[in-house]
Amino acid sequence: MTDEPAVSTVDVGDPRGERWGTRRFSLRGRVTMLAAACVAGAVALVSLCAYLIVQSNLYQQLDDNLLARADAAVNSPQVQTQLQQVPGAFLASADLKIGQLNGWTGALAYPQAGSPPPVSQNELDVAAGRRTQSLRTDKNTGTRVVALPMGHGEAMVLAQSMAPTKQALNELAVVLFLVGGAGIVVAAGAGTAVARAGLRPVDRLTSATERVAATGDLRPIPVSGDDELARLTHSFNTMLGTVADSQERQRQLVADAGHELRTPLTSLRTNLELLLSASRPGARSLPEEDRAEIEADIRGQLDELTQLIGDLVELARQDEPRELTERVELVEVVERALDRARRRAGEIEFDVSMQPWVLTGDNSALERAVLNLLDNAVKFSPPGSRVRVTLRPLGDGTAVVEVADSGPGIAEEDLPKVFDRFYRSTEARTLPGSGLGLAIVQNAAVRHGGTVYANRAPEGGALLTIRLPGAPG
Repeated sequence: MTDEPAVSTVDVGDPRGERWGTRRFSLRGRVTMLAAACVAGAVALVSLCAYLIVQSNLYQQLDDNLLARADAAVNSPQVQTQLQQVPGAFLASADLKIGQLNGWTGALAYPQAGSPPPVSQNELDVAAGRRTQSLRTDKNTGTRVVALPMGHGEAMVLAQSMAPTKQALNELAVVLFLVGGAGIVVAAGAGTAVARAGLRPVDRLTSATERVAATGDLRPIPVSGDDELARLTHSFNTMLGTVADSQERQRQLVADAGHELRTPLTSLRTNLELLLSASRPGARSLPEEDRAEIEADIRGQLDELTQLIGDLVELARQDEPRELTERVELVEVVERALDRARRRAGEIEFDVSMQPWVLTGDNSALERAVLNLLDNAVKFSPPGSRVRVTLRPLGDGTAVVEVADSGPGIAEEDLPKVFDRFYRSTEARTLPGSGLGLAIVQNAAVRHGGTVYANRAPEGGALLTIRLPGAPG
């Protein structure tokens, strides 16, 4: 029984997932939606604020106009009609409803040609003197009603329709909606154009990664501009270059390893075939001296193969990316390497001079590098000679480990090549070794931010040096 996932996912193998999942929420679509959403939010906020401000101003103008006309009506002179005296405002109120309310009887006088304004308790309170004025909206008639006292228990009541104001607000809402919608459409189009132009380098990167995955082609991508996407393209090209260099080094290592393995394997196969042929029935037996010589050759060739394979494994292990976070006492590293070198140095002595030096790195890799230098010095030094080992700071934030032997030295034309993989000088080809020892030294030094170089020692032999950053111990 398997647990169901808490979040639904799209199966990569399902073509509908690509059609309905990935494409629906592509980065370009998200940029377009974000631009449209931002503009929609801004337009909605601005439209709402504009509508509310205009609405408030229109209603305020309506109230101010109505109050002014009501005040004028209260102060207008009385006009004699056929039946009675009425305020003069009754004759100039064709655009609104006007009436004179009696607060004691509730009677409302209004022009015969018009209609009476709506009356509620608010207007009666004004006529009775209980309120100084009344201003309200009558929802039944859709009018704005104002009442002002006239004295003697009467009030002037005016009502004006709000329909023109509401119509103006409705037209404003339609205009704001249409303009806002057009702005959102334009913003979505602009967002699409910007996303298409801005993400074109991303499309090139995507095509490049797909090309690398499909064909292994590590050609760099053309770079245009100097923005963040251009920097991303530069970084991707740097990564492609690093991968290409790594592949080239691997191919070269395999080719060199195959070349180096071919000679001992061919010799080993020849010797084994001789032994097998001599052991067949009826074959001429080998003399004991020849058999012993062949067996010695086989053991030597096996030792050579073992050393070569071990050095290849060490190079592969050092090429792995690892964080160097271990505190390294370089004096202790050199002393451990000296202990191991002395056990196989025979009659050769070591003249050691060291000063404390500390760095952050890999103890085992540095010990192997120093041991390779010591073994190389022992191999080329004559019996009874001395190998000089020095560890000293240079005063510029680096220190050097120098190993000088008393051998024949290194020819000038060989100095730039001694740290290359599988490189062996003419003098070294007759000696045991894989040609990888000094390459391991260089690899370890570079991984620790240092360098290596070769020269001739004052004693006449070779002087090999590792230079490493760090601090005095």
